Amino acid sequence: MNAPTAAAHLLPEIQLRNVPQALIDALQVRFGAQCSLAQAVREQHGRDEGSLQAPPPSAVVFAERTQDVADAVKLASQYDVPVIPYGAGSSLEGHLLAVQGGISIDVSRMNRVLSINAEDLTVTVQPGITRKQLNEAIKDTGLFFPIDPGADASIGGMSATRASGTNAVRYGTMRENVLALEVVTASGEVIHTGTRAKKSSAGYDLTRLMVGSEGTLGIMTEITVRLYPLPEAVSAAICSFPSIEAAVRTTIQIIQIGVPIARVELIDHHTVRMVNAHSKLTLREEPMLLMEFHGSPASVKEQAEMVQDIASEFGGQAFEWASTPEERTRLWTARHNAYFAAVQSRPGCRAISTDTCVPISRLADCLLESVDEVEASGIPYFLVGHVGDGNFHFGYLIDPNSAEERTKAEAMNHTLVARALSMGGTCTGEHGVGIHKMGFLLDETGTGAVDMMRAIKRALDPKNILNPGKIFAL
Repeated sequence: MNAPTAAAHLLPEIQLRNVPQALIDALQVRFGAQCSLAQAVREQHGRDEGSLQAPPPSAVVFAERTQDVADAVKLASQYDVPVIPYGAGSSLEGHLLAVQGGISIDVSRMNRVLSINAEDLTVTVQPGITRKQLNEAIKDTGLFFPIDPGADASIGGMSATRASGTNAVRYGTMRENVLALEVVTASGEVIHTGTRAKKSSAGYDLTRLMVGSEGTLGIMTEITVRLYPLPEAVSAAICSFPSIEAAVRTTIQIIQIGVPIARVELIDHHTVRMVNAHSKLTLREEPMLLMEFHGSPASVKEQAEMVQDIASEFGGQAFEWASTPEERTRLWTARHNAYFAAVQSRPGCRAISTDTCVPISRLADCLLESVDEVEASGIPYFLVGHVGDGNFHFGYLIDPNSAEERTKAEAMNHTLVARALSMGGTCTGEHGVGIHKMGFLLDETGTGAVDMMRAIKRALDPKNILNPGKIFAL
């Protein structure tokens, strides 16, 4: 494995580039109060929800329109200074860290819906709008945007990391749901990629190139995404199982026979206990599947009955149904709060998260071997998984001051990634590479593919100012 495991090498490599006072002065002249040098503001924009740390950026520019982003990038390019896009700050892999210094461009104020084309099932938005804000804005149309990574992430950040989440088993990921982009390039030029048309053969697919590029090739300023009709009927259910294996085998059976389930999430018994304490719930503290069914009342009923029959074959019990919006919200809020519930269960800890995804046929083998490994380690952990598409996450809850715990957790992460790759899987299903998984990318794709990525990066960003030090080293 290419990623380092020695404690001394688990922190990001810091190579700060000079940020001339002339640039800071120019930013203050151009942006006035939209440019902040305050320590607290800079520190907020210099960390995400992950376990890695780095010095904060030298300044934060709060962009309010595309021209603001373009002007900030032009100034940074003039002085060869890095720029780091910032949306909601919910990433987990060090995407926001100013490992080479520079300035942060905060797009959270660019949070408007620009156009809704309900007849075509599309909407164009600014990058700072969050998924909850988007769905609130379009609810009167009878449509919704289904991609749900758990955190209330920005659409720009979700596009940049190629996010997915709980609904991916039915609705796909950001890769399938982003149609067109407006992007500010490394020179400050504004370009457009893709259209609202359902398909196109017009040249290179620059939209797909940008989606998942983690801010290293351009900064997205407008995003057009697919929408879906709100289902006529929605029902959610939880089901407890005697073991994780039983829950996973149930999931595999559901997917392999083609039940069009919208969401199926795995929560292990440790995580259920943490969620109960955090959200004041009384869920059975056993491995659990949290499921949701979308469709007509008849199809939802049919799906639910089929799943219940499958679950009973594997010892599933205590089915609880949630048909009202309030009940469903209660269940899914508990799932979405699992990360925060886990972190609060060990005050002062940081979570090292995993993000492997494997073909559904290998899910049980990969997950169960990994559970045995972490149980033997003695490190507290949580486990959640979008298991319907073979994706699951361990969160190793380490003392950030303990080199021993960090080394042990990273070693388990390495073993897990190696196991997933050997089974035809990936090191990151939805979190992106950032800093944390740079070595794993080499393991997964090989040097030839990474060299091609480097060539694209050098061609589009010759000064290496767009979120440098992420995905791969130049």
